Amino acid sequence: MRLWCIGLEGKGHDQQKRHRAVNLRVREEVRVLIDRAAKALGKTRSDFMIDASRRAAEDALLDQTFVRVDPDSHKHYLAVLDQPPTGEGFERLMNAPKPWQP
Repeated sequence: MRLWCIGLEGKGHDQQKRHRAVNLRVREEVRVLIDRAAKALGKTRSDFMIDASRRAAEDALLDQTFVRVDPDSHKHYLAVLDQPPTGEGFERLMNAPKPWQP
């Protein structure tokens, strides 16, 4: 089975939106599942797959964290992480009642 999904590229109302086909091969039971979910949400198969793919892509990219710092800042960061936690807030947290303890 082949599915064709149409994606939108570009931003804003003033820009021309281009559509490109995405060819996917899926097992029959996966297509049936997708169709059922799309129907439950009142969407077409293509719209459902585009929305689900976009959310998955955004989640994957948002899960990537890259922080660039100079060597001295990195060294300071590691030193702070290596220090044991202290302070009034930490003491209060450690002395708070634990819900799993009677």
